[in-house]
Amino acid sequence: MPTVKAHDLSCAGRVVARYVWEPHLPATVSPRPYLHPVTTLGGTTVTGFMPADHLHHLGASIAVPVLNEANFWGGRTYVAGHGSIHLDNHGRQRHVRWLHRSGDRLHQELDWLDRDGRALAHESRGLSAHRIDGSAWLLRVEFTLTSATGSALILDSPAARGRDGAGYGGFFWRAPDGDHRISASTGSGIDAVHGRSARWLSVEGSGWTLVFLTDAVSSDPWFVRCDDYAGVCSAVAWDRLVVPVGGSLTRRLSVLIADGPATDEARTAAEEAHR
Repeated sequence: MPTVKAHDLSCAGRVVARYVWEPHLPATVSPRPYLHPVTTLGGTTVTGFMPADHLHHLGASIAVPVLNEANFWGGRTYVAGHGSIHLDNHGRQRHVRWLHRSGDRLHQELDWLDRDGRALAHESRGLSAHRIDGSAWLLRVEFTLTSATGSALILDSPAARGRDGAGYGGFFWRAPDGDHRISASTGSGIDAVHGRSARWLSVEGSGWTLVFLTDAVSSDPWFVRCDDYAGVCSAVAWDRLVVPVGGSLTRRLSVLIADGPATDEARTAAEEAHR
């Protein structure tokens, strides 16, 4: 089997995330670059990878259920009137070139290909790691999608096709299994944030905390699960999203990754670094 190609992101003198930019995965998981493992500064892993319940959950990655009828999420595709079914429509994301590559920052260009290898979208992606304090660091993520075909980009989710609450798609983070506590600027618990926009969202596990920050407060609701598994997504395709010809889709997010509870000082510093 060909060698997987990866790059280690470092912060405060230690590796905190492995970015696999050329994976070797089955087509049914919609192969794409991913971050795993991502760890706290203390070494606790805060991502889950290809768990038995959802083999297409690849740590932290950028994925959408359907883009111009191609599945870039993995697993089944939701079809209105039929439910979630297996289709031979899985796309993949392919690395094109590096614009920057260093220990704490990456800037990459990718193509989103359909099942036949035709480019549907071009992407510019940036990842960077920033020290916040002795127990927390910040991952910054930015991506821009543009059409590769001269046609509009149409992003879909099961929610947009009629499955209530299933609006996932965008930057998705699969957290490790266990007990989790969810809170956000809109309140505590899943019901206070799932399907709603919020300035920040926090997931607290055993010995670690993730605080998600986004610029898309007015447009992108959060998709949150923590009953059967723990997953968080700033959901670009909660409703059908059309990027017109000549237009682009850009999102910028940050994730504070802390050992133990995230302090108020760390949260404030993270918000300042995110701006």
